[in-house]
Amino acid sequence: MTTDSVQSVNGVSQLFQLLRDGVPRTRAELAKSTGLARSTVAVRVDELMRMGLITPVADAVSTGGRPPSQFAINPAAKVVVAVDLGASHGTVAIADLTGKVLSEKTGEIDIALGPEPVLTWLVETASALLTESGRSASDVAAMGIGVPGPVEHSTGQPVNPPIMPGWDRFDIPGWINRHMPVPVLVDNDVNIMALGERSVAWPAVEHFMFVKVATGIGTGIISDGRLQRGAQGIAGDIGHVQVARGADIPCQCGNRGCLEALASGPAIARALRAQGIEAHTGSDVVDLVKRGNIDAIQAVRQAGRDIGEVLTTCVSLMNPSVIAIGGSMARVGEHLIAGVREVVYTRSTPLATEYLSIVQSVAAENAAVIGASMLAVEHALAPESLNAAFLRA
Repeated sequence: MTTDSVQSVNGVSQLFQLLRDGVPRTRAELAKSTGLARSTVAVRVDELMRMGLITPVADAVSTGGRPPSQFAINPAAKVVVAVDLGASHGTVAIADLTGKVLSEKTGEIDIALGPEPVLTWLVETASALLTESGRSASDVAAMGIGVPGPVEHSTGQPVNPPIMPGWDRFDIPGWINRHMPVPVLVDNDVNIMALGERSVAWPAVEHFMFVKVATGIGTGIISDGRLQRGAQGIAGDIGHVQVARGADIPCQCGNRGCLEALASGPAIARALRAQGIEAHTGSDVVDLVKRGNIDAIQAVRQAGRDIGEVLTTCVSLMNPSVIAIGGSMARVGEHLIAGVREVVYTRSTPLATEYLSIVQSVAAENAAVIGASMLAVEHALAPESLNAAFLRA
């Protein structure tokens, strides 16, 4: 390929990145924003139109003569598949190029059955949703998947996931591509929840943490606007940080005193059973709190304090502007968050907490699917992906 051809492809991609915000622009406005000649912009707009990635919208207000045409991203040009896999459930959704969910289906699955039965269900469900919406695999720009365990993001392979027997180093993208040939991105579920929550409620916040409290406890970290995964993909794994109060309590990871062994849904239920209160799961705890059970409320408040003890260190280290609390245990409402705030605001420095908001998740149970869709969209519309698409066209 010639240098001129490469520059042309890069230029088309650059123009598209401007239009991704959904704001309609005229050719003149695009020329002004890019510094390109109007004739060059016109050629690149035509190429994006040919690809179906942008579409004409209502004409701009005329300043005399014929109103100039405006162009914006075409959200329906392609779709993405968004997947949230949990310990006992799975949700598959179809979304457009803005991340808007168009259709979805949730089913009961057991992640411990191993990768092939779960991924078979995933592919069959995605195919059915595509068919129902009049689409096919050729319309899928990418697939984003969240799983409940550590992931090596570069390969999409889970790494020693505690509650996912049989999944260690399993090639999820490779297996899916044998049945649905689309780009596949895999990440830890709390990371995609952080992406989903931020896109829904805090798009302008550059330093953000999402804390998932459920069967396990983990944190998704966004710093300087970018998701931080760490060297091996386990950044934010606060569930296995030791808390002094639980020094003798064993954790499934093999250590003692882990935050997860003290403050997760099953851990709170276990503490209540020790008091003679019937509670076996996190959902049982939520039900007790909603019925006003004082012992359950106090146990949840203490779990919040334990989480706050670990988050105090995170606040000093990461200096976030917002900490959102989500996951199934967030359904207990303000009781959990009150415990977190009590410790974080007391023990952190005034400068770190002056503008810090500790809030309940807005996206709630939808955070993971929205995040998975954003993971797929960002990959599909990244300059390097678009450049490859233009070269193939």
